[in-house]
Amino acid sequence: MAAGAGSAESRVEGWSVGGVPVRVRRSARRRTLGLQVRPGEVILHAPLQVPDKTLLAFLDAKRDWAAGHLATYAARSPAAATLADGTNLSFLGEPLTLRIHAPGTQLSGTPAERVGRALWVPSDAPETALTHWYKAAALPRYRELVENYAGELGARSLLTSVKVSDTRTRWGSCTADGQIRLHWALARAPLEVTCYVALHEAAHLLEMNHSPRYWAHVTRLMPDHKLQRDWLRLHGHALMKF
Repeated sequence: MAAGAGSAESRVEGWSVGGVPVRVRRSARRRTLGLQVRPGEVILHAPLQVPDKTLLAFLDAKRDWAAGHLATYAARSPAAATLADGTNLSFLGEPLTLRIHAPGTQLSGTPAERVGRALWVPSDAPETALTHWYKAAALPRYRELVENYAGELGARSLLTSVKVSDTRTRWGSCTADGQIRLHWALARAPLEVTCYVALHEAAHLLEMNHSPRYWAHVTRLMPDHKLQRDWLRLHGHALMKF
């Protein structure tokens, strides 16, 4: 699409940062590459004749920087509305509907309970009840994901335990003795994002670093892992609060 004399603008299929499509703006007057990030928007500025391969390499080099700025803009957006009966929730990619009991209603011995696609919570402190439910419900699924990835990596014997965490600084962790923890709020992310973090930590059973050899393990099982990592950097802050 033309954007003026000696210039052109386009989008390249599959080019995105944190789920935000990258717009490529070429100009005959441009001599260098540049990346512009605005709320919900990423623009790659380039001279007319620079090949796409060079542009993609530049984008990859700036990806973390761009994702960080997008996340900062997203964090400044208005806070989510108060939880209400009928609110849509997600649990490991499965849609659920929040249902709030009337005051004084007795639940079956638990702060929250799932009935089919409905997740029932008490009217007082529904967010606390939801958090407790997510922590308990996520553990067996997290354990299954990590064990499967560890097995595919040939590292199952190095895994000692899988636990749920609630730290505010890490989505996951892996200790030298094979203990892996995944944050409970990952269960609210798209399933492929949760899978990425499970794989990320399972790969640390083989390499306790982020060396090229480590990323080779991740890439072998999940070639598009950068998309999931970008999504988490852009939207992860919103997973902590309902």
